[in-house]
Amino acid sequence: MNQGIGTIIYPVKDLAQAKTLYCQLLGVEPYMDEAYYVGFKVGNQDIGLDPNGYSKGMTGPVSYYHVSDIKQSLQELLDTGAQTQQEVKDVGGGKLIASVKDADGHVIGLIQLP
Repeated sequence: MNQGIGTIIYPVKDLAQAKTLYCQLLGVEPYMDEAYYVGFKVGNQDIGLDPNGYSKGMTGPVSYYHVSDIKQSLQELLDTGAQTQQEVKDVGGGKLIASVKDADGHVIGLIQLP
């Protein structure tokens, strides 16, 4: 089941500078502040900063659709012709992410929360 877009992740080159900017923009401190990821929560929306995003092939922000079964959702998108951008990966605490590219090259992210 698709629960809509709940997370947007931005690739960043300078994590410290980006964290300062997003703290000011969002008016909140990060709930997660690690060298590999900084995460903010504003209402029901998660905003993430990924300093390794560009090296993973991200070219801009990626919207992540929250789903209840990531493997099934990923397979359904692949069956419609999407191409795998990132296989299912546990990014900590049982949170799973994956992404695909559609026929127009748009990256679509999937996330399954524990």
